[in-house]
Amino acid sequence: MNRRTFLKTLASGALAVSLGSRLNPLSQALAQTPGLPNLVATKGADLPAMFDKSLTALGGLERFVKKGQTVLIKPNMAWAVAPEGAANTNPALIAHIIKNVLNLGAKRVYVYDNTCDNWNDAYRLSGLEKAATEAGATVAPAHQEGYYQKVEVPGAEYLKTIQYHELYLEADAIINVPVLKHHGGAKMTAALKNLMGAIWDRRPLHRQGLDETIPEMFLYKKPTLHVVDAARVMLNGGPRGYGDSRYLASQMLVVSPDPVAADAACAKIVEAAGLRVPDYIARAAKIGLGEADLTKLNVQRLVV
Repeated sequence: MNRRTFLKTLASGALAVSLGSRLNPLSQALAQTPGLPNLVATKGADLPAMFDKSLTALGGLERFVKKGQTVLIKPNMAWAVAPEGAANTNPALIAHIIKNVLNLGAKRVYVYDNTCDNWNDAYRLSGLEKAATEAGATVAPAHQEGYYQKVEVPGAEYLKTIQYHELYLEADAIINVPVLKHHGGAKMTAALKNLMGAIWDRRPLHRQGLDETIPEMFLYKKPTLHVVDAARVMLNGGPRGYGDSRYLASQMLVVSPDPVAADAACAKIVEAAGLRVPDYIARAAKIGLGEADLTKLNVQRLVV
């Protein structure tokens, strides 16, 4: 899709973006729903089935997505690497989520990522463009600054302004679907860090420190749900991976409306495999984005 076609599509959706805070009150309320788990960790060999079981435990996908909504599904699609390399989110998982969202009556579903490798190559070789398109989503470009809008970030200490993609700002619901893996700079990629692919200029985050700045991407508008693909975890050479990268077949899916809890659970997976835990999880909890102490939460562990 070229920029002209993309903008025409957006116009038909009546994009309206406030320059004030867009913290999603739904995502804040969901983590406090009585009687339901705050986080579900499901083990198995079938990611779509694991997603279904996890969402049933959380009260159903309809808690997070409503009929008529515009939904953004944000995978990790940054690398021109085949699915078996586990540098990107599993295509079968993304396709399954798209189908479920559309079955609930979503008005439209978008998928995009601000890639690190050439965007055409990353979209194609990851298998995600084909999977998402065939499932019924619109796979949008994100490789030009014109797709982004600058907003002031309330309460930010480091990132006073951020350029978010128009689709991120337009969406009624955002499902954040990263892959869990090693990262040479940030130590770990999961729910919190995946928003680096939702914004335009990532240089300020690197200049001012990833541990300090990654949490601040969530201060303007928070995703509604986080679904972390931890089925095959890259343990070294991340974020892209090498030919001799090591992998952990953890066969896990971590699902929560709380990005801090999701990352805290993912940190336990990589820490058990000998990786260091990033400091940005603790900072995210400190600034009120979620709970890092899993002992304070209702965590449900399932097996498919």
